[in-house]
Parts: sequence; structure tokens; C-alpha cells
Amino acid sequence: MEKEELITYNDPKSPISEIFRTLRTNIQFMTSNNGLKTLLVTSSVPGEGKSWVSSNLILAFAQEGKKVLIIDSDMRKGRLHTLFDIERKPGLSNYLSGMIEVEDKDNVLNCIKQTKIENLYVMPTGDVPPNPSELLVSEKLDMLLKQVENIFDIVIFDGTPSLIVTDSIILARKVDATLIVTAHKKTKMGDVEKIKKAIENVGGKIAGIVINKIPISAKKYENSYYYGNKSNTEENK
Repeated sequence: MEKEELITYNDPKSPISEIFRTLRTNIQFMTSNNGLKTLLVTSSVPGEGKSWVSSNLILAFAQEGKKVLIIDSDMRKGRLHTLFDIERKPGLSNYLSGMIEVEDKDNVLNCIKQTKIENLYVMPTGDVPPNPSELLVSEKLDMLLKQVENIFDIVIFDGTPSLIVTDSIILARKVDATLIVTAHKKTKMGDVEKIKKAIENVGGKIAGIVINKIPISAKKYENSYYYGNKSNTEENK
């Protein structure tokens, strides 16, 4: 596992880890009446820290004692298998396409892998398909959702950047709520509005917006609802 990025696991007492616990609590509070089970995390463009946020958020839920699953729904460039040190396939694309060498192709557990972290499971991207968007509008996605909602307490989809491809917009109408990740001094407010409108147009609900990569002192982290990441990894430059 990549220690720099999974800070909630490797340094649970850090101010940033506490912020993710606060984010977890806020999401639970905002959706308490509806009983949130599935959450999509998206951004406008690559490099805003979407996977960093979704991975540390799911860790915060796991540390609360919940049985959790994170699904890498970026079937083009997903990298959760690298973060959590698991095999890339079989994964989401294999389940949705039925391209998996098992007898019961409808059993979602065939494409879910247990991590070294207690309570935390990952469905990686699987093989890169020629038609990711088409797979997400198939009946198999509904079957997947029904199964994982019965098995896990919370499921987070690490989605695609919504201005680049339509995958996350398609998913947004299927999940309970969507969290939009933005980057300080990088994300354009007009782009956030476009994503918000696109999600609402398909019937999706917005859980909130995370502002990532704000330069802020360690002291101020404790009293801030903003989310800064200083690592120089691929998605958080």
C-alpha cells in the first residue's frame, strides 16, 4: 500500500485523518434520513485528488467498524489496485461484461478482494474495456448494486472526472449521493456548476463539495473543513 496517500490508515492521529473523520460524520449526518449506502466521488478533471479523498474516506468508515467496499469505477485509468496492493482483475469491467472465468458470473464476490485492512474490501477496475460507458447502463450494474448494498454497510465508487467522460454522470443517478472533489486554485467554479447541473439533470443528489490542496498550516487543520494534500503522487500533484 502507498503510505503517502493512505494517511488515514498510516497516521490515524494526524490532523488530516481527523478531517476525514469529520467528513465521514458530516456525510452520515446529511444523509441520516435516507440511510446512505452508496456514494460516488467524482471531480471535474484529473489531478484534483479524487482517489486520495475516496480512499481515505472509505478508510475512515472502516475504522468506525463498518464493513465497507470501494469500487474503482474508472475503467480507463483506475489505480485503486495500486493503492491497496491488490490484483487489478477480475474487477468491475469483468463483472459488468460477464468476461470472467467462473461458473457463477452474477456473483459480485468473484470480483471483490479483501485488503490487509480490517473491514475494507476493494473491487478494482478489471480489464480495460472498449465501452466503459455502455457497461454502466447495463442491467448488470443494477444487479451489482443490489448485491453490494446487502453485503456492505457503505459502498464508495471512485469515479471518473466528470468533464472528461460521462461515466460518473451515469453512475450519479444510480447511487444515493455524489461528492465532488475540487482543487484549490485549479478547479473552475463554472466547471463545478456544470457537473452539479449534469448530476441533478439525471436525478442524482449532491452530498457536498470537498476543496482539496489548500495550503494551510498544521494548526489550522484541526479547525478546518477543507482538505489539503501535499503528497506528490500521480493524482495529487
